[in-house]
Amino acid sequence: MSSTFGKLLRVTTFGESHCSGVGAVLDGCPPRLSLDEADIQMQLDRRRPGQSRLSTDRQEADRVTILSGVENGMTLGTPISLLVANKDHIPGDYESMRSIPRPSHADFTYQIKYGIRAASGGGRSSARETIGRVAAGAIAEKYLNECHGVEIVAWVSAVGLIEAGPVNIEAIDRAAVDQNIVRCPDPTAAEQMATRIARLKDEGDSIGGIVSCVARNVPVGLGEPVFDKLEAKLAQAMLSIPATKGFEIGSGFSGAGMQGSVHNDPFVQKGARLGTATNNSGGALGGISNGEPIYFRVAFKPPATIKQPQETADFDGRPAVLEAKGRHDPCVVPRAVPIVEAMTALTLGDLLLRQRTRQD
Repeated sequence: MSSTFGKLLRVTTFGESHCSGVGAVLDGCPPRLSLDEADIQMQLDRRRPGQSRLSTDRQEADRVTILSGVENGMTLGTPISLLVANKDHIPGDYESMRSIPRPSHADFTYQIKYGIRAASGGGRSSARETIGRVAAGAIAEKYLNECHGVEIVAWVSAVGLIEAGPVNIEAIDRAAVDQNIVRCPDPTAAEQMATRIARLKDEGDSIGGIVSCVARNVPVGLGEPVFDKLEAKLAQAMLSIPATKGFEIGSGFSGAGMQGSVHNDPFVQKGARLGTATNNSGGALGGISNGEPIYFRVAFKPPATIKQPQETADFDGRPAVLEAKGRHDPCVVPRAVPIVEAMTALTLGDLLLRQRTRQD
């Protein structure tokens, strides 16, 4: 099982949903970066369960401990080990799911692939695995921001068929995103989204949504042709997040219906650099960052574990009715925002270090 992402900036996550703890080892972080647990905790607090009435009722503080790689508040250039304890887990809630794979869940594929699985909580397929990503991503983001001025902001742009209004990707910040529990910067849409999610939670159902993200001030030149293009690595990073089903950058699928005369981004002088008048390319040309904001969207499916009775089959093929217990998000996108930001930071951080090998 591959649990490592990145080439020069490498993160390896570990742990299952209901084991003693989860975390990550981040290798390749440059030395002499100021770092303490508070720098990481901010993003973990945005990801943690039980933070609002719209999320799972599981209560976890998700306090991070730095085990290695930092001394006197400075990174050493050695692997940084990060640990978060699991405390509020109830394995008994999953007893009925030991013999019945949840529809649209990884229970079936894990069992067939390995002949065994962590039936309690979903194991490695649980979104709890993303704690390690968020912790490591917070470090990558701090490096990108302090050393290169990179800004990464994600937000909820759709829940089901409810879409937020247009967002100024040049100005959107996390304060605007975090002004409501849905993490949508459009207050009117956010209220509608919250109502929809709350109603589905009461009904024991779930719903999907879309997270949009922008990375600003990214240096020109990040991305490795041909197979490690910037958008290809971002797509890999985003589609590795649990429950993701789609990725598009810039104009995305809508660009397929446009003419070249409309879609092309003309070059213009922007201060001391050459830029583009429009940004249908989403900040990348030929798989390499061009200095414009990198803008993309990630689609998340409805969470598979719902409390409504579902007619399905057990592992032996016998008809069964599954009415799942446990505590699960009715919609993952509000808590997915920091996960998307983390994977963006890890991707850009790795590509930046790879580009530096050509310049140093």
